[in-house]
Amino acid sequence: MTREPVAVTGLGLVTPAAVGVKPSWEHLLSGAPTAAPDAALEGMPVDFSCRVPDDALSAALGRGLRWRIDRFIQMAVVAAREAVVDAGLYAAEWDGTRVGVVVGVGGTALDHTREYVKVLDGRYSALSPSLVARSQPGMAAGEVSLDLGAKGPTMCTSTVCASGTAALGAAKLLLDAGACDIVVAGGADSPRCPMGSASFWRMGALSTRCEDPAGASRPFDTGRDGFVLGEGAGILVLERAGHARARSARVYAELAGCGSTADAHHCVAPHPEGDGAARAIQVALGDAGLAPGDVDHVNAHGTGTLLNDQAEARALLRVFGGSPPVTANKSVFGHAIGGAGAIEAVCSVLSLHHGVVPPTANLTAQEPGLELDIVTRSPRPMALNAVVTNSFGFGGHNSVAVFRRP
Repeated sequence: MTREPVAVTGLGLVTPAAVGVKPSWEHLLSGAPTAAPDAALEGMPVDFSCRVPDDALSAALGRGLRWRIDRFIQMAVVAAREAVVDAGLYAAEWDGTRVGVVVGVGGTALDHTREYVKVLDGRYSALSPSLVARSQPGMAAGEVSLDLGAKGPTMCTSTVCASGTAALGAAKLLLDAGACDIVVAGGADSPRCPMGSASFWRMGALSTRCEDPAGASRPFDTGRDGFVLGEGAGILVLERAGHARARSARVYAELAGCGSTADAHHCVAPHPEGDGAARAIQVALGDAGLAPGDVDHVNAHGTGTLLNDQAEARALLRVFGGSPPVTANKSVFGHAIGGAGAIEAVCSVLSLHHGVVPPTANLTAQEPGLELDIVTRSPRPMALNAVVTNSFGFGGHNSVAVFRRP
């Protein structure tokens, strides 16, 4: 059976630069890092992060939901609302039983450790009665479903840093199977909290450039020393192409292929040669019916950790036999863990749509033998027909998505 193409018809973003696609995209094109001292992390070994503007998030959410749902869910709801409106869809007009929701979430539960202290102290009545509903990763998809009236399959993917991109793969499967006409899909996370910061610092994964937060996120640079915690959400409206065509929808791109693999190598370290990452790219290209030479641009996972960047560079050189133009959005937005892949997927679609690759910040020198064609300093206008976006998570999770022009 010939599969119907999957159309991308709506986009939503919540990033440390702004709430909304247009201002976030414009900031990304400027190449200015968003990392700054974070009052919530004052006194921590790493006291800076990339934080979503509080006032803008609250204004977009509205008072009714602000006090009931956690920050990661708030960002998912706001991004989903923007994506649905951008797609020209309105909940009151659609058949909700044919609308699915898939939202990837990674490390958000780290923010609730203060509640555990109440249990240890025997102060059970001090627990928030909404704790369970607020803290479960799956509640991001649940609240988006509730907010939009989406009554089809609703689920959460939780593969750590690959969660947002894995959500797109799950959404594509639902559309390919005919289970939905529309899937609202992406990822959201808010790991920048004391427990999150301390845990990742203790692991040795965070940059410790407290004296220079703006220069801390340095993907593929020889001076990199770890990632910068971020937060945010990216949501895409995905539709069966025939459904989009029937309602004369604008189509940004086609989600042409998805691939997921496991390293089966180490609990946190990637395979040193990027074996699982390379296979995930190859699976996604196979799903899209494309060859490596058809790819014009790669949006890298690019965390700025020593091992991850080495492994990813090796994977890219292995698959492509060279390097298509590469960018790393985490240099500007930081690492939103479960939300990162979805944010980068939205940015990849925008690159394809506008014909421009955003720059990577803070890159001064690459490792000999692992040099990639990384876009730096200013955006690179270019004709783009196919874009790959990578997400690789702790536990050896690898997820890749391929977008192409409709």
